[in-house]
Amino acid sequence: MSLEILHTDSKDIDFIKLIKLLDDDLNERYGELQKQYNKHNKVDYINDVILIYKDEAPVACGAFKEQNVECIELKRIFVVKENRGQGLSKTMVNELEKLGKVKGYKYAILETGIKQYEAINLYKNTGYQIIENYGPYLGNTNSVCMKKELL
Repeated sequence: MSLEILHTDSKDIDFIKLIKLLDDDLNERYGELQKQYNKHNKVDYINDVILIYKDEAPVACGAFKEQNVECIELKRIFVVKENRGQGLSKTMVNELEKLGKVKGYKYAILETGIKQYEAINLYKNTGYQIIENYGPYLGNTNSVCMKKELL
C-alpha cells in the first residue's frame, strides 16, 4: 500500500468528487436537516485543500479556510467508506494542522454534527475541546463546535 499526500485547492477534480460523496453521506444521515448547512459547505473559495491517495486512488480529503489572522476553520474532512478505520482521518487532521502552523496560524476551529460520533471522537482524540458554537452555528443544537491550539 502506498500513500501520497497532496496539497491543492478546491478546484481539484478529485476533491470535488470526494466532497460529493461527503454530501451524499451527510444527506443520508441528516435528511432535510442537512439543507440548512449546505450554504456553509461551499468550497469555491478554498485555497488550502489536502488529498490523500492510496495506491493512486483519492480516498480522503480535508480543507481549511482562514477565520482570522490567528485561526483557521477545518472543513470538508472525509474518508471514503471502504478506507475508514485505517487512521486516514487522523492523518488528514494532522496534515491540515501542520499546514496551518506553517502558514502562521495559532488555532484551529471546526464544526461537526451531533450524529457524527466518529468525527467527534476523532477530534477529541486529536486534542480538540468542545467550545460554544460560533458564527453561523450560534444557537444550533445540531452542531458541535471545537477548538485546538496549534503548538
